Amino acid sequence: MVGAGHTRFGALAEGPRALLRQAVDAAVTSVDRGFDRSSIGEGFLGTLGFSGWQLGNSSAILAEEARIPRVPVSRVENACASAGFALRAAIRAIESGAQDVVLVAGLEKMTDAPSTRRRYWLGVSGDTEWERLAGLTFAGVYGLMASVYLAQHHVLPEALAEVAAKNHAHGALNPNAQFQKPVTREQVLASPFVADPLRLLDCCPVTDGAAALLLAGEEKAHAFTDTPVYVAGDGAGSDSLALQDRGSLTSLAATRRAADEAFRRSALDRSAIDFLEVHDCFTIAELLALEDLGYAPPGGAAALELSGATRLGGSRPVNPDGGLKAKGHPIGATGASQAYEAFVQLRGSAGARQVRGAERALTHNVGGSGASATVTVFTV
Repeated sequence: MVGAGHTRFGALAEGPRALLRQAVDAAVTSVDRGFDRSSIGEGFLGTLGFSGWQLGNSSAILAEEARIPRVPVSRVENACASAGFALRAAIRAIESGAQDVVLVAGLEKMTDAPSTRRRYWLGVSGDTEWERLAGLTFAGVYGLMASVYLAQHHVLPEALAEVAAKNHAHGALNPNAQFQKPVTREQVLASPFVADPLRLLDCCPVTDGAAALLLAGEEKAHAFTDTPVYVAGDGAGSDSLALQDRGSLTSLAATRRAADEAFRRSALDRSAIDFLEVHDCFTIAELLALEDLGYAPPGGAAALELSGATRLGGSRPVNPDGGLKAKGHPIGATGASQAYEAFVQLRGSAGARQVRGAERALTHNVGGSGASATVTVFTV
């Protein structure tokens, strides 16, 4: 990565075109030695097209707003992991030698849809044949996972509350975050239930926003900057769409497969990673991610969180940007936003939320309730 840009996340007045334009312009501006857009050979747009906002071909909108109208752009849609898979496609385009410079963008405009339509679009990220027709909401799916996890491992809800409190503390340091106000564990535990045992403050918000990345082959990268952020390895995995068809409710096989591939390709040990960006659409998702990525044994992520290890200043910070929980979760933009955080952290430009001495990072992007996942390892 030689450049990265990010809009503010939240309930925004701007439409999809303006958000894309802002993110791409910010990525271009971030390149140290200036950047000629004519060097971009291909583009990938990660988006669900939430609520059907796109008119016609949304990939063409990226080409227009990035001012690269003659460059081929493909839309990638893998639910909440859309931008993670768009990044993977860009990596393959460069690795294959087909392209030297590639643009990746992620986008979602969510807050302009009525609440009933929002629930519909969130629902189609999972199984519509059984789960949704039976009345199971997206929060309900993760509520089932949380119920089983707490019971199996004899974990108290305080561990879920700590995830929320920690990520809100980090989000308060991020000027792009939707929520920049700390919350306490007590506030989380006092918030109303959404899908028992998940409460309102266990759930990520509905969010607008965009992020953009500029990737270049290693030789080309040094024409743009002396401090590129390298993709050391990446991986992806899939699993059954419906919970009823999976082997476990407390582990995502797609994440495990993606992590194994990413570390195999990177030749790095898990212990080498300085901080993690994990997909915490609900607080339980962060606990599952830490275990599936190999940073805690089954049931052990709760104690890891409660120990303070995952906070800034801890032994392995998780979601220093506030994560989906506080930063926000504009579905198609999240994977690119996570990579943006890796970019600014590894270049030492993350400001108040900087992870001291960060040299290696991992991003983890999940589609829906876990049927798709990507893991990417970055280094300097």
